[in-house]
Amino acid sequence: MATSMIHVLATFMLVAAHTAIADTNMLQDFCVADLSNGVKVNGYPCKDPTKVTPEDFYFIGLANAAATANSSMGSAVTGANVEKVPGLNTLGVSISRIDYAPGGLNPPHLHPRASEAIFVLEGRLFVGFLTTTGKLISKYVNKGDVFVFPKALLHFQQNPNKAPASVIAAFDSQLPGTQVVGPSLFGANPPIPDELLAKAFGVGAPDIQKIKGKFPPKK
Repeated sequence: MATSMIHVLATFMLVAAHTAIADTNMLQDFCVADLSNGVKVNGYPCKDPTKVTPEDFYFIGLANAAATANSSMGSAVTGANVEKVPGLNTLGVSISRIDYAPGGLNPPHLHPRASEAIFVLEGRLFVGFLTTTGKLISKYVNKGDVFVFPKALLHFQQNPNKAPASVIAAFDSQLPGTQVVGPSLFGANPPIPDELLAKAFGVGAPDIQKIKGKFPPKK
């Protein structure tokens, strides 16, 4: 009898656990972000559903190539995340367009909250990412190709050709976040001490100061 009760209790606990897990899913059709509310707890608070409009789910910004002429790297990212498309709030997806001038580079960076998949719209790119063991996984990709960058790993895209290129990038986060290696390390505010960076990179402090001069501190 005692054994049967244990089985019943165990079954009940498993069902309850499954139900609790299931309840983590969305309990409403959508939660359009109320961007006017400064409070953020793993997302934005929901806009009053009666005030939701089609514009909350719409964005035209990826239709045309972005200007790359003013970019020091020759690339431009146009993001369509929750800050541009409030209807993405709580949906766990977002999208971007990246345009590259001839010879342009989207420098080594990572997205702490998302994996990324790119679809090549135009051109040919050299792309790759680094594993935590330091192995480079890289490939040349052409128009119509797809390449995936795992979550939080350093990656890059380079246009080695004499013609422009562009991709559409999809993320499994409404706000993937981006950390670019150079500006993050050398443009930190307050700054990372020169002697720390010098030791980390095996160079002298004057070299670090020279590099920092190329990355104005973040505000």
